[in-house]
Amino acid sequence: MGVALLHAERAGAGLAPWRRAHDWLAYATRAPLTAGPGSHLFHGAPALAHVLACAATALPGSYGRALENLDQTISADVRRRVGIAHARIDAGRLPALAEFDVIRGLAGVGSYLLRRDPGGAAVRAVLEYLVRLTDPIEINGEALPGWWTSSGPSGRDSGRFAGGHGNCGVAHGIGGPLAVLALALRCGITVPGHREAIDRITDWFDRWRTDTDTGPLWPYWVNRPQLRAGHRDTFGPQRPGWCYGAAGLARVQQLAALATGDADRRHMAEDALVRALAAPHLRVPADAGLCHGYAGLAHITVRAAADADPDTAARLRAFLPGLLVAHPAHPDTAAKALLSPGGSGPGLLDGAAGIALAHLSASAATPPASAWDACLLIGGFGGCR
Repeated sequence: MGVALLHAERAGAGLAPWRRAHDWLAYATRAPLTAGPGSHLFHGAPALAHVLACAATALPGSYGRALENLDQTISADVRRRVGIAHARIDAGRLPALAEFDVIRGLAGVGSYLLRRDPGGAAVRAVLEYLVRLTDPIEINGEALPGWWTSSGPSGRDSGRFAGGHGNCGVAHGIGGPLAVLALALRCGITVPGHREAIDRITDWFDRWRTDTDTGPLWPYWVNRPQLRAGHRDTFGPQRPGWCYGAAGLARVQQLAALATGDADRRHMAEDALVRALAAPHLRVPADAGLCHGYAGLAHITVRAAADADPDTAARLRAFLPGLLVAHPAHPDTAAKALLSPGGSGPGLLDGAAGIALAHLSASAATPPASAWDACLLIGGFGGCR
C-alpha cells in the first residue's frame, strides 16, 4: 500500500503519470481484502480505502464506486466495534490497546471516516466512544484512566507491567485519540463532552511531563507503581519520534491547542518540538523511517511549522536540511539499505515509501496533494485544517 500511496502523491503533484499509480493500486487489490476483525488503518479494507481516498483527493472523481463500497464495509465494522467497546466499558473491564489506538484501533479507522464522511453517524459513534474512553474507570476500588490497559505496551501480558499501563504514544496510546478529537473539533464536528475529553487527556500529559534542559519530555508509558506514586523515574536520553516521544506528542498537543484556542499550550508544544529537534541525543544514529526515524521527524516539522507563528515556523524549518540529509535518511541511501536483504522494505511506516513521501512534503511549498499523512493524524485533510 505504501508504494501505491507514493505513486499517487507523485502523480497528484505532477511529478509522474497517473498510470503508474493505477497499476500499483490494481496490484494492491489483486487478492481478497481483510475486513472486519483483523482489519485496521494499516491493513486490509481500511488501508486500501485510505490509499484510494488519497488518490481521489489528488485526482477528483476517481475510484468513487470502490470507495463507496469500502466506506459501507468500514462503517458497519466501526459500528460493531464501537458496540463491543461500550459493552466492555459497561462491564467495568479495561480496554486492549487495539480497541482504541491509531495502528489497529478505532482512533485510526475513525480518522479515515472523519475524512470521508465528517458528518456521518459512524464518525459520531467513534467520537462518542473516544469521549467515554477518557472517563475514569474503577478497578478493584482503584480509579484508573479509561484508557488504562491490563497488558504491557506490546499488547501482551508482561511481568514488568503486572498492573497494566497507561500508554502515552501517538501510535498506540492516548495521543492518537487526542489527535482525532482535536482534528474533529477543528472541523466543527463535536459530540457531548468533547472539550472535556480533550482536557482530560491534556491534563494527563501535563501531569506526566518532565521539564529537562532539552525541553519537555513525556514518558512512553506509565506503569501501575508509577501511577500510585504519582511520579516516574528521571528520564534518560529519549529519541523523539512520531510513534512515541516528544515530537509526536508536541504535534498532537499543538493540534489540541489550535482546536481549543489554548495559546499557552500551543506555545509550549511548539517550543517542545523546537527543543527536541535541537537536543544532542537526536544525533544518536536512528533509523530513517516515518514511525520513529528521521523521516517522521521531518514530516512532523513540516506540518507543525505550517501551523506555528512565523518566528517559530522559521526555527522549525531550519532543522529540515539536517533531518533530510542525516544518514540514513537521505532517500538514495535509505532505499539501498531498506530494499536490501534484511532491510525494512518498501513500506510506509518503516520503509522506503514513507521516507520518499516525507522528502516530497519537505521539498514542496504546499500540503501533500493527496493528504497521504491523514493516517498519521498529524496533518489536515479535506476541508479541515
